[in-house]
Amino acid sequence: MQFSSLRMTGVKGVREHIMRMRDIAARLKTLEVDMSESFLVHYILNTLPSQYAPFKISYNRHRDKWSINELTTMCVQEEGRLIMEQGENSLLLTMDKKKKDKRANWKGKDKMQPQGGIMKKESKCFFCKKKGHMKKDCIKFQQWLQKKGYDKSAETSGK
Repeated sequence: MQFSSLRMTGVKGVREHIMRMRDIAARLKTLEVDMSESFLVHYILNTLPSQYAPFKISYNRHRDKWSINELTTMCVQEEGRLIMEQGENSLLLTMDKKKKDKRANWKGKDKMQPQGGIMKKESKCFFCKKKGHMKKDCIKFQQWLQKKGYDKSAETSGK
């Protein structure tokens, strides 16, 4: 029962999984349950997780049959390739995130725009210190500018 329900988990490596399956097959052999090596190789391949699907297809396309030792060697190589591929993918993701962070801080680009549901803080005039308007819209500031001889409306209409 243990032999038929055993599946490889990601906790231990593929070598340990194959060795465990081989040990169970050896125990079954002592109980006079004969199993050919090619059957054992096929059965072990079927217990591998879905990440090994291209590897299984490659095995099925080859004409020669592997021994348990050859299967172990090939599976360990495939496991190394999968780990490297996974490492490269995670490296690309972290590098992509760093690039996004740099772009977000580039001279004010990619700033978050205020959304409709967010209330703006009540603005305060820097000239008269009253809330509700800004300095450029302040009546007292406009009067002060006219008094000093700087008329903003006349200068902007001349351009």
